[in-house]
Amino acid sequence: MTHPIPIRRDGPRPLLLDLYSCAGGAAMGYHRAGFDVTGVDIAPRPNYPFPLYQGDALEYLAALIVSGEIERYAFVHASPPCQAKCALSVGTNRSQGWGRTHVDLVAPTRALLDVTGLPYVIEQPNGRAKIRKDLWLCGEMFGLGVLRHRNFELGRWTTEQPKHPRHRGYVRGYRHGVYRDGPYVAPYGDGGGKATVPEMQTAMGITWTDVREELTEAIPPAYTQHIGKAALTSLRPWTVAA
Repeated sequence: MTHPIPIRRDGPRPLLLDLYSCAGGAAMGYHRAGFDVTGVDIAPRPNYPFPLYQGDALEYLAALIVSGEIERYAFVHASPPCQAKCALSVGTNRSQGWGRTHVDLVAPTRALLDVTGLPYVIEQPNGRAKIRKDLWLCGEMFGLGVLRHRNFELGRWTTEQPKHPRHRGYVRGYRHGVYRDGPYVAPYGDGGGKATVPEMQTAMGITWTDVREELTEAIPPAYTQHIGKAALTSLRPWTVAA
C-alpha cells in the first residue's frame, strides 16, 4: 500500500530523513532527485553536505515518533551498519583473533520504520544482514567505475528492477593471489591494487569528502538519485524536480 508524499509546510521539496548517514553518499542522490535531506549519524561527520544530528539513529527516530515530529518527514532512508553479518567481521577476522562482536541493527530499524507509517528504504551490501531484496543496484547500471552491488528493501512503496548490464571486465586488483586489471576499482581497503582516494572519488561521483573510511562506506549518489526519482514519481501527485 502506498501513500502520497506530503509537501513540507516550510518549503516545496519533501523532507527526507537519512539514518546512519555517514558522509552523505545516499543523501546527495536523494537531494539531486528532489528531496531536502537531514542526516543522523553516531559519529561526527563534518563533511556531510546537509544538516546533521550527531547521535544514535534509533533513539533519534524513536524520539521523532513519540513527539510527532516524524510527521514533518515524507520519506526515510536507513543504512544500518552491516558488520554483524559480514563474513570478514564474523569469520576470518575472528578466527585470527582480531574480529569483534557487532550488533545487528536491521530488525530494530525496520520495526521503528514500520511504526512511522512512512515509505522507506533499508540498504545493505550483498551477503550481509537479511533484508527483502526488493531492488538491487550495480555501478554498471549508471556507468560508474565501481560495481558496488547493493540491496534495497522498500517499505510501503515499490518500483521496477532495472536491467543489469553485463560487466565490462574485472575489478582491478589482486584476488586469490592473482592480479587483474579492469575498468572498475575496489573502493575499500588499502593496497593490493585497491583504489586510491582520488580514484574512489571519481569512480563513485563523490567530491565532498576525501576521508578513506567515509568513501569505503559510501553509496554512490547515482543509486539513490535513481531511487529518489522513482519514489517521487510513484508516491507524489506533482512533477518530479529536474
